[in-house]
Amino acid sequence: MALKNNTIIVCAYHNVGYRCIEELVRQGAEISLIFTHEDSPAEEIWFDSVRELAKRHGIPYLTSDINEPENVERVRTIAPDFIFSFYYRNMIKPVVLDIPKQGALNLHGSYLPRYRGRVPVNWAVINGESETGATLHYMVEKPDAGDIVDQERVEISFTDTALDVFRKVTVAAVTIISRAWPLLREGRAGRIPMDLAAGSYFGGRKPADGRIDWTRPAVQIYNLIRGVTHPYPGAFTYQAGKKVVIWSAWPVEGNGEPGRIVSREPLLVGTGEGLLEIKSLQVDGETEMAVPPFPLAETKFE
Repeated sequence: MALKNNTIIVCAYHNVGYRCIEELVRQGAEISLIFTHEDSPAEEIWFDSVRELAKRHGIPYLTSDINEPENVERVRTIAPDFIFSFYYRNMIKPVVLDIPKQGALNLHGSYLPRYRGRVPVNWAVINGESETGATLHYMVEKPDAGDIVDQERVEISFTDTALDVFRKVTVAAVTIISRAWPLLREGRAGRIPMDLAAGSYFGGRKPADGRIDWTRPAVQIYNLIRGVTHPYPGAFTYQAGKKVVIWSAWPVEGNGEPGRIVSREPLLVGTGEGLLEIKSLQVDGETEMAVPPFPLAETKFE
């Protein structure tokens, strides 16, 4: 006998999309169509392919935007019980959100209402948070603002990079889907109104946003570095006109003029508060190297 409220359309990308689809398939969800994205040639593709997963399970998929008129009609024809969005990069318009009989839900990579918006994991690390999470919530026109169905907290260690935290958030996302999907299908899932006043919203980040301000405290610079290190574009500075990407560092006690090298072994740089020990870097597109040795003779970063 067919399960009630079991027909879904999924919009998904990245590891969260891949793993959450796997969980829905494991639970017997009928996924009629997947919307995903073409990989960008300008982006380091380090995550699993939703397209390959769809092919493996024989699920139809499209890489065109779900909001395009012909796709809206496709969704209407399917008449799904639910639409899920798992790290889909396009905002889904109200004309689509109104179609599923039981609602449209998004899996967001933070403990909402904190860190609504773009790249929440990177922002949480950059801001030195000690925890974040994953949240399943209903979608409304305003981003990350609909009623909450379920949440899972994630610890951020002081040594975690954004990639470390993203992996934890992915596990939390699957945990949420594993326990929420049966309740949603049965009409027993809770709904907690989103208190937007208690939260925060952050926009996307560009590679240029990774430039280091040496007048900041060493801990803040360290948080920026671990928040945008591999597989992200990295935090950077300049010396004698050459771009220097700093991939790994550690804050230590001490004093020094912001940006000035006060020691070469170990490589210590002054900041607005404390010193930063640089452990690996990359000069103007050359091979990444551990330091020491430090390849440039100048004594100050710009």
